[in-house]
Amino acid sequence: MATRAEQKLRTRRALMDAALAQLSADRGFGSLSLREVAREAGIAPTSFYRHFSELDELGLALVDEGGVALRQLMRQARKRIARDGSAISTSVDTFMEYLGNNANLFRLMLRERTGVSKPFRTAVKAEIDHFVTELADDLVRFADEQNKSLTEARLVAEAMVTLVFNQGAEALDATPKERDELKLKLKTELRMILVGSQTLARWQQGQE
Repeated sequence: MATRAEQKLRTRRALMDAALAQLSADRGFGSLSLREVAREAGIAPTSFYRHFSELDELGLALVDEGGVALRQLMRQARKRIARDGSAISTSVDTFMEYLGNNANLFRLMLRERTGVSKPFRTAVKAEIDHFVTELADDLVRFADEQNKSLTEARLVAEAMVTLVFNQGAEALDATPKERDELKLKLKTELRMILVGSQTLARWQQGQE
């Protein structure tokens, strides 16, 4: 039999899944009600407060989960990059896999990134900053390994993440054919950013 702690974790998970299931291209988190989330999870509305103090706390937990899931996938992608050698192609493919498996989590992060709730905006910004930091570290490491200088790795990472998020928004509701086209477009755009930074680094070295 499940312990009380295990049952509590399962119910908390059921509430998070219930909220996610009700999100869509036409419905954001702000339109959800505590009562309908509880009903979808199969619990009484009053029982909700045993797991979250309010609906926004549940939403913030989902934002955290979305960011962690993306970073974990990208860490797995590094192992694939080490094997296959194509950093941009592998990273884009991995990101699109994330979209396919976490569409509503990504929708939530996209919407709340510029939403009216400051706690949500702060939480999404923190997740994006974590992602940018890890990407910047990767870019520096790859540049060192390939003996190719890079200018402003942090700015490059920020530009790449902004581009990926924007294209990800388009990919959410795209057909398989459209998504394939977006992947090719995104890979090209990311290479342009990277090559631009490498070219600028060489130019700066020539000015010294």
